[in-house]
Amino acid sequence: MDAQTYLAYDYPLLGAFWTMLMIFLWVMWLVLLFRIVTDIFRDDGLNGWSKAGWLVFCVVLPFLGVFVYVIVRGRNMGLRETTRARAQQEQFDAYIRKTAAGGSSSVDELARLSEIRNRGAITDEEFRRAKELVLSGHGPAGDSGRAGTGTSAH
Repeated sequence: MDAQTYLAYDYPLLGAFWTMLMIFLWVMWLVLLFRIVTDIFRDDGLNGWSKAGWLVFCVVLPFLGVFVYVIVRGRNMGLRETTRARAQQEQFDAYIRKTAAGGSSSVDELARLSEIRNRGAITDEEFRRAKELVLSGHGPAGDSGRAGTGTSAH
């Protein structure tokens, strides 16, 4: 038999299980280490020297540093993460509200343009040009009306 055939006999199923378990634990520990490093940098309550100290402790003595960090500061890691997630959600919601309000302002601009046209202050051609500008997002109705009036001479 060749070397590849003997490999299957030399590496039993239980050995493969233990290897997979060790790889899983190693990856899990690396994820925990990176989460702790990001928590150190994101924590606004720590000053620069404290951050540097925790970072050196986690890099020089990685297993001990990670375990001590989780024991000492682990409880607040979740609170800091939750606070940061809530702040991001509030910023996102504010952005959505601002963007949605921007859509209703173009409707208001079109209504105002229609009123100006009904009063006879602008022609139908000027109204059409101003409406195109408002719908394309290139300017408010007041600027569009003036731009439309200036361009109607040619």
